[in-house]
Amino acid sequence: MKKLFTLLACIGLFSSLISCDSDDPAKPNTFVLVHGAWQAPYVWQDVKTQLEAKGQNVLIVELPAHGDDNTSPATVSIDAYRDKVVAAINSVDGRVILVGHSLGGMVVSAVAESIPSKLEKLIYIGAFVPANDQSLFDLALQDAQSQLGASLVLSEDQLTWDVKSENIISIFCQDASTTKQQLMLTNYRSEPTIPFTNKVTLTTGNFGKVDKYYIHTALDNAVGMDLQNKMVTGAAIKHEYSINTGHSPFLSNPEGVTSLLLEIGG
Repeated sequence: MKKLFTLLACIGLFSSLISCDSDDPAKPNTFVLVHGAWQAPYVWQDVKTQLEAKGQNVLIVELPAHGDDNTSPATVSIDAYRDKVVAAINSVDGRVILVGHSLGGMVVSAVAESIPSKLEKLIYIGAFVPANDQSLFDLALQDAQSQLGASLVLSEDQLTWDVKSENIISIFCQDASTTKQQLMLTNYRSEPTIPFTNKVTLTTGNFGKVDKYYIHTALDNAVGMDLQNKMVTGAAIKHEYSINTGHSPFLSNPEGVTSLLLEIGG
């Protein structure tokens, strides 16, 4: 009889432990956010605030020669961008959800090739998705819908691109509020050219095994929908979402971006 009571007590304790575990809140994700060309960490601020309000961890990476970083455009490359993101990811414990926008899609792809085991999921938002040995320039040349190419102005030293000032808003954030449009203009700076021509090496053994998601920006004037669809097909991305915004949904509809990231993050 004593053995029976002991067995029942152990069963009760085991059930209690199971019950307690099931009531524990889900462990928060860590989102690492990578901005695109002619932009900087400021564009992610609303999404970061909203994700953190939902209990998520968020890290925004500032690419070299963007935002407040004074790296010379003569020294930057896709590899330099990759290494900055890799260092940020390696500074946190566990796996992360890596998010790249526009040019940032090239960067996060290179990161996925470098440290696939650190990535739980890889999310592209209106982003370039290269195949092996492709550059952003290779992809952009295929985009007949983009309004960006005709607005580019190359610097005399050929180290930076500018976008014609009268077209910045219509290309990047035509659907954002006046306040957010002014925020973009205030923070605008020339974009290094070298990373546009750098080809990315990707393999099935590394990049190929990372779980990928693509959020289409349906009203995008910088990366056309035809190219977005072509890149998704080329990369065999199975998980697709769409947001009815221009190229910068984190400025025009941050709530929508946050909602999609939380959904994808599970």
